[in-house]
Amino acid sequence: MKPLRLLAWSAVAFLALARFAAAGDAASDALPPTPPPRPAELGQPKEATPVRTDDDAAATDKAAAKPGDKAAAPDVAQPEMTPEEAVARANAYLDSARIMTADFVQIGPDGQRSEGQLYIDRPGRMLFHYDPPAQLEIVADGRSVAVRDQKMGTQDLYFIAQTPLKFLLKNRVDLAKDTTVKRVTVDDNAATIEIEDKAAFGGSAEIALVFDPDSFALKQWTVIDAQGLQTVVSLFNVDLTTKPDPALFHIEQALPSGPSNRR
Repeated sequence: MKPLRLLAWSAVAFLALARFAAAGDAASDALPPTPPPRPAELGQPKEATPVRTDDDAAATDKAAAKPGDKAAAPDVAQPEMTPEEAVARANAYLDSARIMTADFVQIGPDGQRSEGQLYIDRPGRMLFHYDPPAQLEIVADGRSVAVRDQKMGTQDLYFIAQTPLKFLLKNRVDLAKDTTVKRVTVDDNAATIEIEDKAAFGGSAEIALVFDPDSFALKQWTVIDAQGLQTVVSLFNVDLTTKPDPALFHIEQALPSGPSNRR
């Protein structure tokens, strides 16, 4: 604390104590207060308060009830969803989402925010198209995944099995079979399933899938790669009825590879 600020707080405390002491001295010099008058009803017997029995309460409640009223049902606590049930519902939603178009917001490991559109046509086809100023696309054609740098005119190719989100592209989704389910939590805001994929490129990857707790629609996922780098993707305006244009999922094999090509 700066000296001036400390001095100011000391002065305030001193003034408060001085005012409190002055008030005590003034009270000791004043005449004692006159006692209040004696209440007229003091000492008079009070009317006894009738005791309400259970029978009286039941009779009152019965009289207050109207003909045709239904008795209020007691609150019954809903059983908690088990981890197995949550995984089964997540599998069911992902299996039903054969096609998808959605807007996404991505927060990268460095905190940088990117936006774009996601297109999925299962099995195997996917496109992440990033809005400007980003000049990046990630496209899967059913066999390979290409990371295209549109500014440099290059791309890196990987097998789908090397990507941490390959389960989103499979014909049938079984999180417990395809990955290792590490933890499941369900509350009023979200159902979160944390999984580990040991077959991802560069080592194992941990993924937290976030679903709506009622519909189990996929809302978000977080990927932590083998280096501990974290990427968060949130979905908005999800459309599960409009089939994407098949031309979106084309990979041009003739493009040169970038410096990070690892296929």
